[in-house]
Amino acid sequence: MMRILLFLATNLAVLVIASITLKLLGVDRFTGQNYGSLLIFCAVFGFAGSLVSLFISKWMAKMSTGTEIISQPRPRHEQWLLQTVEELSREAGIKMPEVGIFPAYEANAFATGWNRNDALVAVSQGLLERFSPEEVKAVLAHEIGHVANGDMVTLALIQGVVNTFVMFFARIFGNFVDKVILKNEDGPGIGYFVATIFAELVLGILASIIVMWFSRKREYRADEAGARLASTGAMIAALQRLRAEQGVPVQMPDSLQAFGINGNLKHGLAGLFMSHPPLEDRIEALRAAGR
Repeated sequence: MMRILLFLATNLAVLVIASITLKLLGVDRFTGQNYGSLLIFCAVFGFAGSLVSLFISKWMAKMSTGTEIISQPRPRHEQWLLQTVEELSREAGIKMPEVGIFPAYEANAFATGWNRNDALVAVSQGLLERFSPEEVKAVLAHEIGHVANGDMVTLALIQGVVNTFVMFFARIFGNFVDKVILKNEDGPGIGYFVATIFAELVLGILASIIVMWFSRKREYRADEAGARLASTGAMIAALQRLRAEQGVPVQMPDSLQAFGINGNLKHGLAGLFMSHPPLEDRIEALRAAGR
């Protein structure tokens, strides 16, 4: 909780400093905007969407993937799955999350939830069918690592901050175009709305790149946790198995891919929008850490 409060305080301080800097530069005299009120407005709406998504993430994950929660394990693989997650959770120092299986041929898994002690970990049917027990355990350890590291909360807060920046600076740009360039002395004109939408599109792309960069960094940390909780060899073997299945389309919803074990492969500039680093890079990072 203290880490979350410090994160929020730091980023709110950045926003306040940005507002004060604009006022000292005299930008408000040209645009006639109250940056304090604008900042509060943007922060409320910027964080609202990301936090609401975080709080309903478990429910949304179950609905969007068709995840069946294991409450009464009957087949042997369900019993093993619950026992393995319980063991990994205990080693990671978190409470036992809900465990589920979702119907998908692709080999994948995900973790979600707003609280590290009230999370959900789910694996695909395809992963259970084609991966060895050691590889499945490594995948589960990776997902438990996401939960223990608080990645869901961290990325939600980062998304809230970039949302706030996008809204804040897009409206400043729109007002500048409307008042200074187009010399509109009345209320917001068409220039304001066109310029604001244009700025939101451009800044939104930059914001997505920033969020995906953080997501890729969190994947390396989750891999480290997987190697620590299972073993480095098992984690590398699981990633190599995923690499062998890269031709299988990833059908997981976009909102969950950042917390899955496997993501869509993209090349060139599109690689900036990847939620996961290339599997080769992740394998090499684990090998380097194990030397």
